[in-house]
Amino acid sequence: MTAEPAHVVPATRMASLHLATRNAAAFWTALAQTRGHGLLTRPGFIGVDGGERGGLRVLLLSPEPDAGDLAELTELVRRRSTGGVVVEDPFSSVGLGDLGLSPRRLPVMIRRPGPVPAPPAVEVDRLEPGGRLETAERIVVDGFPLPGFQPYHPGEVLPQSLLEREGVDLFLATRDGVPAGACMTVTDDAVGGVYWVTTLPEHRSRGVGRALMHAVLGHLKGPVTLTSATAGKPLYDSLGFDTVAHATWWTGKMSPHDR
Repeated sequence: MTAEPAHVVPATRMASLHLATRNAAAFWTALAQTRGHGLLTRPGFIGVDGGERGGLRVLLLSPEPDAGDLAELTELVRRRSTGGVVVEDPFSSVGLGDLGLSPRRLPVMIRRPGPVPAPPAVEVDRLEPGGRLETAERIVVDGFPLPGFQPYHPGEVLPQSLLEREGVDLFLATRDGVPAGACMTVTDDAVGGVYWVTTLPEHRSRGVGRALMHAVLGHLKGPVTLTSATAGKPLYDSLGFDTVAHATWWTGKMSPHDR
């Protein structure tokens, strides 16, 4: 792995990018701890070992990780024998092509507190512990999708203990009484992060995603961050989110021959 010049981000936007990165770190830490996955924390990155189904997930925490962190990150990827690998670099400051990983760019977005638009006529509930967790989890696994977690095992992606953590919330949208979408939020240091905004295929283009985001924005009172897929960006633009940077996500499916 090679270090590259950090993606040029204005100082005013870099502060927002760090907010988003810290929230993502809180998200992956909560998932690792409640799922029982291995969690490695370093100054320049965090790593989560989710086994063969969850794969290896790495999040860069700094635009200038030191040589020791870069070397350790490289070794984590190289010695990975099975499962998927995702290295999320919010700062687009490292190159991982020589490790057999492929890049894609995704916008990191933030919305400052402000008025919430009128909601579509889709019901959204914030789930309580013991609520319809399995229903929301199945929507995320099947609809987002999370193919590494197929076939579906209840409680593997979203353990019950996850909803019991302070700052973690799960939202479920229903349309005509039928479960149609779901998403998760994590609040850390007054910053909210939105993850896995999912609408099932048969309910798309019916206002489900917008309804989920309306509920989220009504619940989260501080700045709200997310990383958007290409298809979702027009919705987030319309809701007042600004793009602060384009993260690079390095992905690959490892086998013993890739080491």
